[in-house]
Amino acid sequence: MATTVDPVDVRGRGDGTAADLGAVAGGMLLVVASAVVGLRLAAAGVDLLLPFPPLLAEWLPHVGPGTPVAVATAVAVVAWGPSVAATLRWGRVLLAAWAAATVWTLALALVDGWQRGVVARLTSGEEYLHDVPLVGPGWDGVRAMLRTFSDHILTDQPVHWTTHVGAHPPGVFLFYVVLDRLGLGGGGASGVVTIVVGASACVAVAVALRALGDEDLARRVLPYGVLLPGAVWVGVSADGMFAAVLAWATALVAVGATRRGARADLAAAAGGTLLGYTVYLSYGLVLGLLLPLVVVAATRRPRAVAFAAAGAAAVGAAFTAARFWWFTGLADVQVIYAASIAKTRPYDYFVWADLAAVSFAVGPAVYAGMRRAAASPRALPAAAALLALAALAAIVVADLTGLSKAEVERIWLPFAVWLVVPCALLPRPRTWLAAQALLALAVNHLLLTVW
Repeated sequence: MATTVDPVDVRGRGDGTAADLGAVAGGMLLVVASAVVGLRLAAAGVDLLLPFPPLLAEWLPHVGPGTPVAVATAVAVVAWGPSVAATLRWGRVLLAAWAAATVWTLALALVDGWQRGVVARLTSGEEYLHDVPLVGPGWDGVRAMLRTFSDHILTDQPVHWTTHVGAHPPGVFLFYVVLDRLGLGGGGASGVVTIVVGASACVAVAVALRALGDEDLARRVLPYGVLLPGAVWVGVSADGMFAAVLAWATALVAVGATRRGARADLAAAAGGTLLGYTVYLSYGLVLGLLLPLVVVAATRRPRAVAFAAAGAAAVGAAFTAARFWWFTGLADVQVIYAASIAKTRPYDYFVWADLAAVSFAVGPAVYAGMRRAAASPRALPAAAALLALAALAAIVVADLTGLSKAEVERIWLPFAVWLVVPCALLPRPRTWLAAQALLALAVNHLLLTVW
């Protein structure tokens, strides 16, 4: 498999491995510090509501039916992933990556067992499926739900949405209601659909990179996307699905902006439509607009921008016509947030501990890859580097706002999936892929994660 050599490392500094390990060590120190400080704060009576800071998880070493499949999948991707990604025909390599990511994510979830690891994830008292029975029968019930959605966001009333439903725009709840109407309701079917959709994010990232002019880069990045440790939380959390929707929105805009003809226009419009829907999945995903903006800046195709904008506007118009006003929902959620557990979680701890939490989702290879990208800014194509930078900027802004205190190992998945791009600069990819896989396996087998 071809690799990119960092020119900074060539001039008398070996191959840069020592510096890579230094970056990883820095990330490890951040994680350890966040754990030590978090445990001390909890012991002092500070209400972090984290049994295992900085993660929302508890210490519970265990194995499950997914263990052998997860280990076998990791071994296969580490051993053959780079060569398969480099040599297989493009369409087939995308299908292979999606299949591998789906098996990997589902197997990790099944380490906790089918009931606890999949079925129960979306059916708890705070999750989306809990409120699906409140929606009236048929599609008239769906329309009524959208029409009255804002009436039940605030929790100081007898009838209100559960935590996750009310804290998001209705797009995500609508997704699960439609699944229910199609016969895919319940924690099992909905959980599997969420995993299958979420696992496609790595494919979308590769499609975007190829559209922007570098298929070799896309192929080198793909195995890192498959074995992203964040798969622990993709299976099963809706945030994994959000990551895929945003990634495909960005990829389709990239395809539409780099090709010509009716198919390009259709791709741009589809990307814009998905982008518009992304904003109705989570209020925080407004920051995700940075990704397609990078595509627009890199390609400078006003025609594609027009079609994408039309698609996004159509989604906004549809939700508004259904009587949901996005800004009203946001204002109500801010009221809820101010009175929630976020009120007791200290900003001065989480503003840096959140970065430690998301480190579990991105893994050591991302630290090393970002180190190489920073040391040699021209090692990556400009558009690819800007996509990774946009994702990092979204995380930094989200962190500084304090609107996500803890649980960011899943909340920031839509941005984390893009941080694997600089991993293409790493030599010895199998070693780094093994490190990514070992982290995910360790988290899932030593901890019981909530999502």
